[in-house]
Amino acid sequence: MRRESLLRFREMAADDHPAMIELMRRSPGVSVRDADTPEGLARFLVRNPGLSFVAESDGRLVGCLMGGHDGRRGHLHHLAVDAGHRRRGIASALVERCLSALERQGIHKTHIDVYRNNAAGNGFWENAGWSRRDDTHRFSIARGGRENA
Repeated sequence: MRRESLLRFREMAADDHPAMIELMRRSPGVSVRDADTPEGLARFLVRNPGLSFVAESDGRLVGCLMGGHDGRRGHLHHLAVDAGHRRRGIASALVERCLSALERQGIHKTHIDVYRNNAAGNGFWENAGWSRRDDTHRFSIARGGRENA
């Protein structure tokens, strides 16, 4: 008889970095950039306390989502769920935790960037009721010679 694993959600901590990066690397459509260092994560969490969450199953990180805001709009980053734990509502629960925490801080509109070729990711957000924007363009610049920033 297969034992159902215990699923637990909690706030993300800087110590989650190695497991989070490993999960992101196994997740098609999620990119790891030069900015995704232990120091970068720690800085993000200090700047955005209580807005990022992980899911654990039997003590192993199986889902993550980073949330933050600029004072007006929320921004979500790096939603990833382990392939063996998908279709169980983990991603939706992580999103709800982030959106609720943002709302408690007065942030009522939130954005996420999803690569156009990430069919699973685009499908998730569309099915969750998010609106794809075609009226804007995202422009970026990487300074300091770091193309993968």
